[in-house]
Amino acid sequence: MLARTADNLYWLSRYVERADFLARIIEATQRLAAVPRASGKDETEWESALIASGAEEAFHANYDVADEPNVVRFLAFSEDNPSSIRNCIEYARTNARAVRTALTAEMWDAINSAWLDLQGFNGQGDAAHDREETSRFLEFAKATSLVFDGSAYRTMLRNDAYWFSRVGLYIERADNTARILDVKYHVLLPDTESIGGSLDYYQWTALLRSVSALTAYRWIYRESVQPWLVADLLILKQEMPRSLLACYDALVRFLDEIGQAYGQQGPGQRHARTVMRRLEHASIKDIFQSGLHEFLTEFVEDNRQLGDILAQQYLLT
Repeated sequence: MLARTADNLYWLSRYVERADFLARIIEATQRLAAVPRASGKDETEWESALIASGAEEAFHANYDVADEPNVVRFLAFSEDNPSSIRNCIEYARTNARAVRTALTAEMWDAINSAWLDLQGFNGQGDAAHDREETSRFLEFAKATSLVFDGSAYRTMLRNDAYWFSRVGLYIERADNTARILDVKYHVLLPDTESIGGSLDYYQWTALLRSVSALTAYRWIYRESVQPWLVADLLILKQEMPRSLLACYDALVRFLDEIGQAYGQQGPGQRHARTVMRRLEHASIKDIFQSGLHEFLTEFVEDNRQLGDILAQQYLLT
């Protein structure tokens, strides 16, 4: 496979996954913002949404106040934000069009139909302030991801095209899970609230909803929402599809498939296995004792390095 084709497939999946993540972040933040706060920090939740999405610096270059209308417009609709939902779908379609022959008909229909539907959303004027319009747009973004991902899973040959698309998806998903967990633990909880309080419960529940993990949490732990158990679910539970361990289990598997198909293992495979072993040997007790923030920061950097290594190994050749 040409490096250019692998790169398009890789980024196509990353952009679709990122659009889904941003939609979930906005929905979770809307729920949190509706909860009364004793501290009076009205903008804390929306600032945290920017931090989790990695868009804080770019946002403040364009806006002064991190309130709901501004953040929703920037994360969902803005053409000035390279990672807005609108731009993610635009970029995904551009990448898909470049490798049209490598996609199944169902995959192309999913992303092309989403791109056509995208033109029906305004988002630059009153729509950004309209909760109903925003809700419809966020549901559209999540549905696009589900249809595209399902089409890929059900219709693609299990060859290098499929493997590169899955690698892109899981690198993006791992990054997103780590970021939202880190931001929740260190940003959302006000100084005046205690861990385990009512506000803390609603925040962790919103976090679980944002990654479609609330039902999974109840099945596995069968008790009220506790911060360390949420972290355990999203970091170390391999049966949880969005957990860090599940993402790296998939990454190691698909990178090994690529290595075997091309007859050579490389630094990407070795790096992924190193991260995987670290996760397999970790315990939530040790993670909290050494610092959850430090653990997640190191993981995000390792995950970014994997993307850089794979770019050099496969995508830029």
